[in-house]
Amino acid sequence: MKVTRAALPLLPLCQRLLPGRLAGLSLALLKATALEIAILAGHLLLYPSGITPERRPVPLPSRTPAGLPGADTAGLPDPTRLPTPAKPPVVLLHGFIDNRSVFVLLRRSLIQHGRHQIESLNYSPLTCDIRTAAELLGRHIEEICERTGHQQVDVVGHSLGGLIARYYAQCLGGDVRIRTLVTLGTPHSGTLVAPLMNAHPIVRQMRPDSAVLEDLRQPAPHCRTRFVSFWSDLDQLMDPLESACIEHPDLLTQNVRVSGIGHLALPVHPAVALGIRQALDAEETGVRPAEQTGGLTVA
Repeated sequence: MKVTRAALPLLPLCQRLLPGRLAGLSLALLKATALEIAILAGHLLLYPSGITPERRPVPLPSRTPAGLPGADTAGLPDPTRLPTPAKPPVVLLHGFIDNRSVFVLLRRSLIQHGRHQIESLNYSPLTCDIRTAAELLGRHIEEICERTGHQQVDVVGHSLGGLIARYYAQCLGGDVRIRTLVTLGTPHSGTLVAPLMNAHPIVRQMRPDSAVLEDLRQPAPHCRTRFVSFWSDLDQLMDPLESACIEHPDLLTQNVRVSGIGHLALPVHPAVALGIRQALDAEETGVRPAEQTGGLTVA
């Protein structure tokens, strides 16, 4: 899957100065970095709009006749429940020091392709423990299931958000509620980047030797959630890059390599959005996102 590339003014100079494969890698990195800077600038503009919690959808009146399940004791429809469409709700969970505004484009893409129950959850930037955040996520998902009438949800988590959702699904019994978990640039095996940020407790929990990641390495023979991990070969926040892959013998996993973009572009790029839609729809259509060997190429 290729996306038309845009010319950068420094490309001719780099092509003259850098030989062969080194030039190709450097040019790809240059383009990815330029895209990351552009995305960061746009995200900073949108960031204030995502600070406040998302408005919850207004329940629509049910047509359930009096005396049937779903009607209250006075014969009136239950105002707290929404009509149940075929596809489960999608829960979007942002990364570290971020908020729901990172998913503006992905949300639009999902809505345009038939996903009408989408909820973006914010967790506090002061969150200091992945396990506590996972418990909070579980309460949110229980409320969503109760309100929508669905037994399960799909979750898309960017970076730290994917790790929180995985902990809930794998360690807190959340596999009953999460049907498919899609992670984007999530440090499943821990990342060594930015050692100066170790002062923050949640950053220390994303290190390879943390107790949280040790919990995730434990056997999980009965976990029912399906995991799809998108990882980028130019992700500046993953060290090593393959730490964003899920490697666990008991989990139903699929790792999708994305070539040509960085960490911030994963929840934004249309090629990745297509892969996410395929991953979420796989249960109904049987169409799987690109295999790790082929992956997505964003050139």
